[in-house]
Amino acid sequence: MNMPRAERVMLLIDADNVSADVIEQAVHKVMAEHGHLHVRRAYCNAETALKQQSLFKRLSVRPMVNLAAGKNSTDIALAVDAMDLAVSERPQLIYLVSSDSDFAPLVIRLREKGCRVCGIGQQGKTGDETRGVYDHFTDLQHQAGGSAGVKAAAKKRAPAAKKRKVAAPAPAAAAPAPLPALPEDVLRILEVVPALRAGQRIELNVAVEGLRGAKLLAKSASSQKLFKKHPELFMLSPEKQPNKVQYIGPALPLP
Repeated sequence: MNMPRAERVMLLIDADNVSADVIEQAVHKVMAEHGHLHVRRAYCNAETALKQQSLFKRLSVRPMVNLAAGKNSTDIALAVDAMDLAVSERPQLIYLVSSDSDFAPLVIRLREKGCRVCGIGQQGKTGDETRGVYDHFTDLQHQAGGSAGVKAAAKKRAPAAKKRKVAAPAPAAAAPAPLPALPEDVLRILEVVPALRAGQRIELNVAVEGLRGAKLLAKSASSQKLFKKHPELFMLSPEKQPNKVQYIGPALPLP
């Protein structure tokens, strides 16, 4: 009996154009909607690839490093690859993650090749004319702060230190970052299954083996029901008959 072929979904990311947290939100959004991604590629220069290598590894995104210099060289690399993939892989759906209006001709050409093309951009960077080109467009909000906020605060404090001309005391040892306020059962699950704590997407049966060994899951209990108690922290995929699970909550320090 012939099984229906799964819809081929591809995610192509202009990593020089959107922030790291928007990239992560985009991957989780598409996975939540479709349960799978046949192609995950991020197009960027060497500096961005080095800076975001841990993010790309965690999200199973393949970095496509562009060594050519010049304006729009990364955009051109993405466009050429997108057309090659449209011909060779014949996807039904392509997501372009970028707020750049330069991709309008590419979107139109991909649609002519029979692909539905959806856009994902960074809120505040995407113009109305760009949204209108896509079959559907989603704006994701950049979570401000992080290392940039720390550096800005340090710059503001620097002048005051110079005026006092007093030797600064030796810095105290940094206190360990507090753990996020997670439910006790979630903390126990992440403790027993380190791969989940690291943000990896793993087979359900692998997680079940660890949970039953630690007596967190009875032999007759459903592992899906256990993870579905916290949908904001665990993502099951694919949607209809899930066989994989991933922790999508706040990052935790590795033991």
